[in-house]
Amino acid sequence: MSRLPAISGMDLVKILTKHFGFRVLRQKGSHVTPTNDMSFITVPMHAELDKGTLRAILTDARIEREDFLRYA
Repeated sequence: MSRLPAISGMDLVKILTKHFGFRVLRQKGSHVTPTNDMSFITVPMHAELDKGTLRAILTDARIEREDFLRYA
């Protein structure tokens, strides 16, 4: 099992929208809410996401680690 990379919130939103069928629903302050009409997740747009935050976002979005690592 490989480690999750250090990634910014902006890069995560780009990956979610380009490869996993999400679209940005709204932005309020420094948080973006992408959706795929089944899941609504909140992504903080800070410089770099903590590993636990990234893991929780991927779990909520129902994305497997290996699938995410293909595009990260």
